[in-house]
Amino acid sequence: MTTYERIMSVIAEPMGWLLSLLYDFIGSYGITLIVFTLLVRGLLFPLYAAQIKSSSRMKDVQPKMQAIQKKYANDKETMNIKMMELYKEEKFNPMKGCLPMLIQMPIILALFVLLRNPTTFMPDAKMLMAVHEAFFWIPDLSQPDPWVLPILAGVATFFSFSLTQAMSMGADMGSTAGMMKMMKYFFPVMIVWMGRSFPAGLTLYWFIGTLFMICQTFGMNKWKAKQERKKQFVKSNA
Repeated sequence: MTTYERIMSVIAEPMGWLLSLLYDFIGSYGITLIVFTLLVRGLLFPLYAAQIKSSSRMKDVQPKMQAIQKKYANDKETMNIKMMELYKEEKFNPMKGCLPMLIQMPIILALFVLLRNPTTFMPDAKMLMAVHEAFFWIPDLSQPDPWVLPILAGVATFFSFSLTQAMSMGADMGSTAGMMKMMKYFFPVMIVWMGRSFPAGLTLYWFIGTLFMICQTFGMNKWKAKQERKKQFVKSNA
């Protein structure tokens, strides 16, 4: 076990225990991975929702931030003071949107380590055979699926990026906009390429997790639309 795997084992081993427990009830490694993915993504949803809500607040505060930046472009000290006053007035913390992602990252990395080398973190003897089970067209979930699953994962990733960008429309992303646009096309291709070498079980996790994220994003879009309607109603009746 590498040093990196030892560090990640703090999170990966409990997840391996959960995966083994689910397999005891379900009896199919492929379906167990799907249930496991949905369970983990569901538990992470509050963090995802907090991140989206923070992005939504950024869009509301953005015009005032731009006005301050333009007015005090030649006086950085005053601009920073005015920015702090704006954040306090709006009860907005720009760093709050980063916190959910920082919390999620160790969990996501541990999941990759677990599903790339499942038997390392699941000492239960039955799992030694379970990870080699077939699932639909895949003869062995511990081996790479050369095309179908990686392409499905890549397509899902593309749609996920597209929806996330759509949610950010209206905010001035500055130089980030170009990077996001590039990532929208580059990242799905990278997922296809990596998926062809990763164990099919890991690619299955990414595909199902991304589908779940797309559903979450649709739900958050509806929530945002409802909030916008409320704001417009309050303004029209003020």
